[in-house]
Amino acid sequence: MLTHVKTGAREPVMTPRVWMMAGCLAASLLFVLFQGGKLALMVFVMTAILCTYLFLGKWSGITRTKGRRSLESGLPEQAVEAGTSLRIRLSIQIPGVWPIPYVMVRDRLVRKNGGEYNFEASLIPDWHRRGNLEYQTPPLIRGYYHFGDTDCSTQDIFGIFEHKGTVELPGSFSVYPQTVPIREWKQFHRMHKGMHHHSSSTKSNRETTQINGVREYNYGDRLSRIHWNATARTGTLKSKEFERESLPKTVVVLDRQQRNYRYPETFELAVSTAASLTQYGKNRDIALGLLSVGANSVYFEPNRYQNNHKSILHHLIEAEADGFHPLQRVLEDRIRLFPPGTCMVLVTPLKGEAVLKTMAWLNQRQMVPCHIWLSASEEEGRIWTKQLTSMGYMGYSVRSLDELPAALGGVG
Repeated sequence: MLTHVKTGAREPVMTPRVWMMAGCLAASLLFVLFQGGKLALMVFVMTAILCTYLFLGKWSGITRTKGRRSLESGLPEQAVEAGTSLRIRLSIQIPGVWPIPYVMVRDRLVRKNGGEYNFEASLIPDWHRRGNLEYQTPPLIRGYYHFGDTDCSTQDIFGIFEHKGTVELPGSFSVYPQTVPIREWKQFHRMHKGMHHHSSSTKSNRETTQINGVREYNYGDRLSRIHWNATARTGTLKSKEFERESLPKTVVVLDRQQRNYRYPETFELAVSTAASLTQYGKNRDIALGLLSVGANSVYFEPNRYQNNHKSILHHLIEAEADGFHPLQRVLEDRIRLFPPGTCMVLVTPLKGEAVLKTMAWLNQRQMVPCHIWLSASEEEGRIWTKQLTSMGYMGYSVRSLDELPAALGGVG
């Protein structure tokens, strides 16, 4: 869909350059009147032609430019992961017939939580006064983005006068936290089988014999799972869906205390870790929630609904390290929200006595504490996780997001 320009503030009619042009024309006219001759007449005609060209450039059509912007996927809105570069294509069409040598295009991409990218390039319109421009953004960080006004400008062939127009091309997209696929969280499932947790309510996530419905056939399903009546009725293979035994609820606690994060990259790792755990809970049908307390307090109850997963990711898009309360204080204020047996996964760069005290406090209230430490040293991480394991807690150390699947896939 083509969008028209928004005309900016009107420029003053009589500028110094306009006075200069008028002075040249007046001087050439006086030269003809007082000097006369073919040379004077030729100078006057040439000056008049050039002044007419420069004057009519104001109606070049740049202020009525139409434009269209498309993203890499061709969608008006799209969601991408952090670290992705987008290719953006701009198409402009300038009405009118007056010759335009080139057009300077300036586009703006604005991040909601602060930050702005500016892009500038030139294009030469074709005979139909149309032109295309492509540019690529740098790797984008997590957040909500929208496009600002696009400025178009052109000059005459002498570069004396500049004419501008502003095109409104609204558009927005979301950049989600970077995630990594987690194949298996071994210690988590062993714990629910009674390896580290002694509550009688803890059960593994096994299927029962109660049929809960029919789903599409997945490659590798046993023949005993195929629902032959539904298959004959629909003409495509269908499998039986069995109810699952319930797993204790799991809550990811994202530490947003500002003073705990010396570098922005550490908080981005914390957010990406929380997002990856959320994705794992969705894929493995685990009732997983999120507690995130900073300048605003957000709590998503653990459940298996698709909307819950989407709500958590939308919150993580703009979460910031803007909190001031210690982790234990946050948990103490909200302990009533968590039933006994809840697995509390603490994602924080803190370690030491404060974390051990918090985990012991959770254990006393019949919770299952787990600590994912955002470490800076491999050796320190190994010592810390070994200490947590010796005390009967689940503990992991990750220095980058790529290390998370291997850490959870091990024995802790």
